[in-house]
Amino acid sequence: MFERLTAKLQEAIDRLRGRGRITEEDLKETLREIRRALIDADVNLEVARTFIEEVRQRALGQKVLESLTPAEIVLATVYEALKEALGGEVRQPTLKDKNLWFLVGLQGSGKTTTAAKLAHYYRSKGRRPLLVAADTQRPAARAQLRILGERIGVPVLEVMDGESPESIRRRVEEAARREVRDLILVDTAGRLQIDEPLMEELFRLKEVMKPDEVLLVLDAMTGQEALGVARAFDERVGVTGLILTKLDGDARGGAALSARHVTGKPIYFAGVSEKPEGLEPFYPDRLASRILGMGDVATLAEKVRAVGLEAEAPKAAKEITLEDFLKQMQGLKRLGSFSEILSMLPGANRLTAGVQVDDGALKRLEAIVLSMTPEERKDPRILNASRRRRIAKGSGTTVQEINRLIKAFEETKALMKSLEKRKGRGFMGMWR
Repeated sequence: MFERLTAKLQEAIDRLRGRGRITEEDLKETLREIRRALIDADVNLEVARTFIEEVRQRALGQKVLESLTPAEIVLATVYEALKEALGGEVRQPTLKDKNLWFLVGLQGSGKTTTAAKLAHYYRSKGRRPLLVAADTQRPAARAQLRILGERIGVPVLEVMDGESPESIRRRVEEAARREVRDLILVDTAGRLQIDEPLMEELFRLKEVMKPDEVLLVLDAMTGQEALGVARAFDERVGVTGLILTKLDGDARGGAALSARHVTGKPIYFAGVSEKPEGLEPFYPDRLASRILGMGDVATLAEKVRAVGLEAEAPKAAKEITLEDFLKQMQGLKRLGSFSEILSMLPGANRLTAGVQVDDGALKRLEAIVLSMTPEERKDPRILNASRRRRIAKGSGTTVQEINRLIKAFEETKALMKSLEKRKGRGFMGMWR
């Protein structure tokens, strides 16, 4: 996700690299390109306009026109504005001794799967969840949640066809009391589109059960259509927070960037895979960093700890070699999908520009580095034309691929040096 948006944003900002001071017209043109990139990503027009004005004000406040490093300041400014557009600070639902949450959304948004993921997530944190399959008209939806509940070891209470809200509440309270459950997750009825009967059913169920949270599940791949859904549910039912699903899919990113601004509701969680554990707290700063191609070191570190890999102490940028790069790539195999993990590495999108990003791509990169001598891995500057031809032949790749890898490696090192110098200022501070 976000590949096209990331590429276009970087292209706009890269035009400022290598320059000294820039003119006001240079800044305007860069902001126009960023605005085009947002609209192309299906970001709401009002959101795009507000975002660009925010970046312009911040950039002028930082005196970007007088700076000798305008690209870095614009990048940091765009990062801060992106983080604010996505919600600013991390927000999570409030947990009490007893909790009753509704999950609402359209059919196909991933609502039922998300209910099971939430149960799995909070069960791992010591809660005792109970899933409620509350679609009174679709037995298949109830069966789906029952199967998911069995898979993760969480009990499921199924409503009956046409059962009244009062009866549902009574049975849920009895089950929660009998089994000592402190987090009730109600998977409400979904439809293919918003309709009055659906809203009336949800409204009645909410009035009777009085949930602590009403979580709207939005499919990130639906673009701006998701915003109309969000408004409709909020107006009729009252939404307290959002969950974005399919953030690992081939979406342009418009819904993710627009939902928080349009609804005014915090994004609590993001669905990142179909697995039961594929639900993560939503971190605005981390997603903003990934959108700008700056990676997501914090989430990557969490994944490393989760699979038991020992993370080495980080080296200074000037000390990093291709040998370090090779070790990192080999270790990443244990962390899951290569494309997902690669997106968390700073500068990785430059490294893979024009290359198919999959496990086969990882093998090709490994082959290139393994075909180098220890001296070449330590100092790629000694790689003349004949050495590169030898490496290409030995790795079964092309000289162009080697050139691209070396260029991206050097650009990433230069970027890391810049980050080290500006540590603690704006988005730069997230590296420590």
